[in-house]
Amino acid sequence: MQIVTPYLLFLGDVPDALAAKTALGIVDWRPEWCIGQLRLPGCKADAGVPDLGIAEAKAAGVRTMIVGAVNAGGVLPDHWIASIVEALEAGLDVASGLHTKLGDIPAIREAAERNGATLFDVRHSSERFPTGKGTKRSGKRLLTVGTDCSVGKKYTALALEAAMREAGFSADFRATGQTGVFISGRGVAIDAVVADFISGAVEWLSPAADADHWDLVEGQGSLFHPSFAGVSLGLLHGAQPDAFVVCHEPTRTRMRGVQHPLPSIEDVIDLTVRCGSLTNPDIRCVGIAINTAALDDAAATALLAETAGRLSLPAVDPIRTGVAPIVAEIGRVFGKAG
Repeated sequence: MQIVTPYLLFLGDVPDALAAKTALGIVDWRPEWCIGQLRLPGCKADAGVPDLGIAEAKAAGVRTMIVGAVNAGGVLPDHWIASIVEALEAGLDVASGLHTKLGDIPAIREAAERNGATLFDVRHSSERFPTGKGTKRSGKRLLTVGTDCSVGKKYTALALEAAMREAGFSADFRATGQTGVFISGRGVAIDAVVADFISGAVEWLSPAADADHWDLVEGQGSLFHPSFAGVSLGLLHGAQPDAFVVCHEPTRTRMRGVQHPLPSIEDVIDLTVRCGSLTNPDIRCVGIAINTAALDDAAATALLAETAGRLSLPAVDPIRTGVAPIVAEIGRVFGKAG
């Protein structure tokens, strides 16, 4: 896929910032591509870029409108269709990370054909994946895992890529979700892969590499989440990680979208090691990434210190504190960069 920049980010009328995490992630990691946002009445999210109508966006040089919102099931609400059609009529391409294919909606397909515009469904890969084999391959891999979905696994992997490269490591982010694909330009939306081929798709995404090269694989869901554990387990087996980082949001008591209680970080470490040992018996945790956005500075500092002391592992907030302690732990355990 060659999605043309710059972007207009369509947020629809989502109820909170988490539901606009695709748009917000693109802004955080590729701000130079984001000219504006389009929000419908009632939208409770803000990507922090100018609000623009489609005509204004076109005049400002936008080439593609990104459907930057997500929801349970990845469906496209009927009342968003008119905005997508308007963008196509203005000559913009449209890209979406939802499960619903844009071209499956007649009004959208016909508008694209009428105006010579391109539709991109990044959640749907044209690649044909084999089943996973679980055979040891060269190179090193780190997987971000979570106590829940939407706790910062993508941000942690991207922050580690930047920090490890700065420290002299050979490291690449490997996107497994639609937002990561928009950011990196390459990847596969694992949750849209037929179940039998999830681990094989991850093996394809992170193939054999030089012995000292690190692939930083974006995690999805949680092994404890009743909705998404199947994806998380296939991802774990295919990634065959040497190391993993547990991502956590400390103010939640239940997992997002269900009534099940949030597991402890210790539970996640234990289950990840037990399941991950199938394809890499040497798997180990190298750090904890905690999203402290809801805490003040004092509370965040105290929580990170308590967690690090309790688990004898570096505990960081990738945005607030950076990930240097985890990079140092990787160097201590696996050897320094180069």
